[in-house]
Amino acid sequence: MAESVSNKPVSAQETATRAQQMVLLVGGLLILGLTTIFAWKMYDEAQVLVVDGPAPDFTLPLFEGGDITLSDLRGQVVVVNFWASWCIPCRDEAPFLERAWRKYRDQGVMFIGVDYLDTDKDAQAFLAEFEVSYPNGPDIGTKIAKQYHLTGVPETYFIAKDGRLGDLEIGPLTETRLVQVIEKLLQEEGILYEQPSALRGKN
Repeated sequence: MAESVSNKPVSAQETATRAQQMVLLVGGLLILGLTTIFAWKMYDEAQVLVVDGPAPDFTLPLFEGGDITLSDLRGQVVVVNFWASWCIPCRDEAPFLERAWRKYRDQGVMFIGVDYLDTDKDAQAFLAEFEVSYPNGPDIGTKIAKQYHLTGVPETYFIAKDGRLGDLEIGPLTETRLVQVIEKLLQEEGILYEQPSALRGKN
């Protein structure tokens, strides 16, 4: 015997509930879609920023006092190294970064160390241990790291004479790679570096 089909009418409350569920579902899918699009856009912009275009400008407060602004260094090759005292590969990099700084500082190359998620005490002990003499300072609030879409430490960004991102190294750097990139950027045509008068005749 066939079962009878109920023709019981759907109540207004059930209809409203189903409508609310449909609205929530559609709304959820819409939010998910917009979030995905936004995330992809941010990711895509990050990729462009890292490999090309003008380097994000920043002003870094220095451990020894005062500050340094990237845009003020236009005309020089700038090596921006993100590091931390707790970073083991950073300990390997420190000696040859200092050697390169001493070699190239009178040739139109500036080094800047950006200390990431560290304490001033530990950071300054690190700098003293490796006798680091180029400008270094803390990235307060990780503002600079966010500008450069930092993925971790160490990371090194090479800024060309004209202020664009000339190259980068994600992860540990080697001395050979450091020297190769500096030499490449020094050979590029661009704004000429004029050595400060106080340094002339001391090479």
